[in-house]
Amino acid sequence: MPELGRAALVVTLGLVVYALVAGAVAAHLGRRRLAQSAQNALIAAFFTTLVASGVLVAALLRHDFSFTYVARTTSEALPTAYTISAFWGGQEGSLLLWLLFLTGFGTAAVRLNRRWARDLIVWVVPVFAAVATFFAFVVVAVASPFATQAAPADGAGMTPSLQNPYMLAHPPLLYLGYVGLTVPFAFALGALLSGRLDERWLIATRRWTLFAWTALGIGQLLGAHWAYVEVGWGGYYAWDPVENAALMPWLAATAFLHSVMIQEKRGMLRVWNVLLVILAFSLSLFGTFLTRSGVVNSIHSFTQSSIGPWFLAFIGVTMAVALALVFWRLPLLRSPTKLESPVSREAAFLYNNLLLLALCLAILWGVVYPMLSEAIRGEAVVLGRSYYDFFLRAFGLPLLLLMGIGPLIAWRRASLGSLLTTFKWPTLVALATGGVLLVLGAGASVPGLVAYTFSAFVGATIVMEFARGTRARKALGATSWLGAFSSLMARNRRRYGGYVVHASIVLLAVGIAGSSAFDSVAEAKLRRGESLAVGGYTLVYKSLDERQTANATEIRATLGINRGNDDLGTLEAGKNAYTIERQVSNEVGIRSDKLTGEDLFVIAEQIDADGSVYFRVFVKPLVNLIWLAGLVFLLGSLITLWPDRIEQRRLVARAAAVGHPATR
Repeated sequence: MPELGRAALVVTLGLVVYALVAGAVAAHLGRRRLAQSAQNALIAAFFTTLVASGVLVAALLRHDFSFTYVARTTSEALPTAYTISAFWGGQEGSLLLWLLFLTGFGTAAVRLNRRWARDLIVWVVPVFAAVATFFAFVVVAVASPFATQAAPADGAGMTPSLQNPYMLAHPPLLYLGYVGLTVPFAFALGALLSGRLDERWLIATRRWTLFAWTALGIGQLLGAHWAYVEVGWGGYYAWDPVENAALMPWLAATAFLHSVMIQEKRGMLRVWNVLLVILAFSLSLFGTFLTRSGVVNSIHSFTQSSIGPWFLAFIGVTMAVALALVFWRLPLLRSPTKLESPVSREAAFLYNNLLLLALCLAILWGVVYPMLSEAIRGEAVVLGRSYYDFFLRAFGLPLLLLMGIGPLIAWRRASLGSLLTTFKWPTLVALATGGVLLVLGAGASVPGLVAYTFSAFVGATIVMEFARGTRARKALGATSWLGAFSSLMARNRRRYGGYVVHASIVLLAVGIAGSSAFDSVAEAKLRRGESLAVGGYTLVYKSLDERQTANATEIRATLGINRGNDDLGTLEAGKNAYTIERQVSNEVGIRSDKLTGEDLFVIAEQIDADGSVYFRVFVKPLVNLIWLAGLVFLLGSLITLWPDRIEQRRLVARAAAVGHPATR
């Protein structure tokens, strides 16, 4: 079996190298049959990688500890679901999954676009193949998942924090997001290489970019919830370098998805859009480097390995080649259209882009500076939470406000009268919200108050847009208000799906502001029968129990919960002692109030031999709005991604206007 896995990966490497060389020659010389052969080689590489992946999954399920990777990441006692998740739970397996997704995306993108964008696809294939060549080389020659050893009696098991249901979905979603950004990158470079810098590469990749962006967003929220319920520190985002590594390409992709609308509508920002695509893809590679190289200390990262220099070299070569192509094609990228007014929709989107990019670069510097400091000066300097929180407020709050302004301002130039008319009601709602919050005593946290006020403004603009559009559809003959609303969504899924996504960001902002600015904390060492008061709750320590599961010993402290005169039942918090892994994990207790969105969060920090427990307790207002935001974000993304026949006809007509071969 390991020989089959290695052979499949060697064949994959040969196929993608052939696709790279043959595809480049075919594109340069205009050889159609050779180009078709290169495309078929890229497609075949997906199936050979699938064979290698099947071998690894089979070895995991059979607990074949002669595979070094299987012995290092699993054990006989590990539940089946986590045994499968070990595929991406270790370094070599996760790189194989990267390659599988990459060849799969390449196959799908080529097959879906090669008829109507044939002259572009011939250049896209060698770009895809170049990226695949690097990853295939890494899993063949540097970090193979098919290394073997004398089989031990049992494996080393899995890190306890990874034995959580969220780990079944969080890493694959991030990989889908990282790898998905290869598609717009490959098409952008294909357009640069071919000199065909019209809108076809945007049309071909918009949904791919949306898909990758959605996967990254949902993956990060699942990761935040995993950290909240599993890591046991009372939070959901710690500005960890590897957490930031996933956030940065998402921010760059967000900027691209906004600015691409300006290029489609006004023909502007062509250079900017290409640079954003290059940045997003480069940051996805950088995120993979941070996680896989062990260059940073993180709960998410792997130990030191030999792949770090290879990744750094590949990132450097990729950026150098891409920027050289942009410089070469600058005359073709220049836009004939100029910004007419600083008060217009395109200007608002440009401000939005600049803030997103500024936040992205501030986070990047926060990640890179400690590494540079240690490498150059020998001093390990860490930029703490205050650094990131400062820039989140400085750039995030204006971004929140622009989210309500940008979609409603007129294109080209907006008059003062139109601005007053458009934003009168949202402004009044925002001011009223801020005033009420001040009266209620919420002014202790100025950033929180501003976030709530801006969120009210954006929420009002979204409601106003939906109400205005639904009323217009009803006036045009819809039989009911529900029918008018459905018709409105169906006729412009991209626009109104975007509004739903904006609503999710409002919920996220309110949830973050509430849970961080207005939370309560208390801690105490309790013996049985003693109590602790925090945030209107009283917790009484009742008992301490121990129970055995398949691969761990569970120790749980039971607390009774009261709020005023109301008995709210009990809550358990404690620790798991894993036998095979020889590690102990915190297992927090959480009681969620679905009506208010508030969480009571309990950590049993230390359990003594005499049965006394040191508890740390948080009350986090509105934190559940963060998880609700994830569901709303997914809904809005699905609406935007859903096939739209009206839009498709419009895109076909636009493609015909730029003269692709299918319309000649």
